[in-house]
Parts: sequence; C-alpha cells; structure tokens
Amino acid sequence: MIRCATMLVFALFFAPLGLLLASDLGDVAGDSRVAHADDVGEIAVAKGTTYIATTNEQNPAPLTLGKRKIAWVAHPTDPAQKIAILTIPYREKPQIFQASKTMRVRVLEGDYRKETINVAPSHAKPNKQNQQRIERERKEAQQIYSRYTPKRYWDSPFALPLNSAITSPYGSARIFNGEIASYHSGTDFRANIGTPIAASNDGVVVIAKDRFLAGGSVVIDHGQGIFSMYYHCSELKVSVGDAVKKGDLIALSGNSGRVSGPHLHFGFLVNGAQVDPLDFIDKINLLF
Repeated sequence: MIRCATMLVFALFFAPLGLLLASDLGDVAGDSRVAHADDVGEIAVAKGTTYIATTNEQNPAPLTLGKRKIAWVAHPTDPAQKIAILTIPYREKPQIFQASKTMRVRVLEGDYRKETINVAPSHAKPNKQNQQRIERERKEAQQIYSRYTPKRYWDSPFALPLNSAITSPYGSARIFNGEIASYHSGTDFRANIGTPIAASNDGVVVIAKDRFLAGGSVVIDHGQGIFSMYYHCSELKVSVGDAVKKGDLIALSGNSGRVSGPHLHFGFLVNGAQVDPLDFIDKINLLF
C-alpha cells in the first residue's frame, strides 16, 4: 500500500519575528492520500518543489519521473515504512508522469516572480577565460551531484543555516543588468559579511572552494541524494571530506562571486533536482 504524504504547507519561520508564511504548492487529486495500491492516484506538484511518498511495502519498485529513478529509502522514524522523495526541476515542462502503476505525477507551473539585479559587468557577461572557468566548475559540480551515497548521515530534522530575513526567494527569474540570465536556484538570506553559517544537518563536505558565480562555496552531502549548498561566503571553515554535524560552523557569510551585496545563498539539490530549500525542509521535517 502506497500513500503520499502531501505535506502541503510551504512555511518559513523568521525566528526573531515569530512570523509564519504559508502557501499551497501542491495537492492530490481527490484526497490527500493514495489510500489503496490498487487505485490510480494523481498528485500535482509545482516545479521546484518536493513531494514525499510513503509505503509499507517491503520491496517497492523505484518511482519513475522521466529518465530519473527515485529510490525508496528507510523512513527516518518509522521502521515499518519507506519513503520516496519526489523532486520536480524548475525547468521541467508541465506534463504528467506515470511514476508507478498506482501513481501519476502532474507537473504544475510554479508561481515565481522576476527580479532585476545589477552586478559588475565582468560577472554579468563573463569574458572567455571566465566562461571556461564557469564551465569547469559546472562540470565538477555535476560529477559530484551524480554520485549517490547510499548511507543516510542525518537522523533529525533539517535546520536553517541562520536566522535572518529573506531577501530573494527561490524560483525568481534573474535579470542581470537588463538581461534574463537564469533563475534563482536557492533562497537568499540577509547576512552581513562575517555572519556565522551553520550546517543544516549532518553530512560530509564535498565542495569547499571559491567559484566564479557562487563565490566562496560549501556543499554538504547528507546521503541518499540530498545535498545542501551555501554560497557567496567570505571565509570557509571546512574542507572537502570533513564530517559535519547539524549546527556546526561551516563558513562566514560574504559578498563573493556574482552578487549585488552581502548575503547567504542557501539551496538544496535532491534526487537530481535543485528545489526550494524552505519547501524541502518543511516537508522532510514532517517525517519527525
């Protein structure tokens, strides 16, 4: 029997203000669960968001989203269940995937805004040498993200890396110096240079270096296809291969890379897709 944990609340807590924001980003056709394995259930998931399915089957077949196979893994708190973390890339076209015999996934457009950012011309339109550097760094990151770590390093809820106001949400179309160049693949937090940045959860550091676009960068592999990202840092406190615990100091915030001012860019890549980190944390934490 497979049921889908709809976990529809997209919440962000501003600890200093005690403010809760919520937005409905996904729904299930007819009900909040696929109650019976013999029934065909359809879930609707917005691009850039996460959906968590659960099952009490012992050996369920992987779910399929196009060319991606989503493995079932142990539930973090219920040994009788398994979970599959479905993630929809930002650039995925609206369509319907037959994820399993009993589950369809309808991809919806996300409600994302556009924002204009002015940066140094050398970062808005990199020269040939910097373009080559960007491509090298992109390929290096792709190789790292393509490696699947079967071990789960975390056994507790994920946490935000700092308590601060959000200056730019996930999903915004980025217009650099008048030209649409990309979308925002994470969430930006206001942070003066030198603000301590904490690991969102336990894991192993797989990137710790300065990069052209992301600046001072730390990426943590949390296992089972989950990576967290911390960009534009002024100082890195960890090295590749370091094992970190939730809350450990990993970096200081800064204004390195392609930025218009000091801040922390925080992101998640889960099962091959960069997704809204706040949405992911809200949904994964409901398993605890």
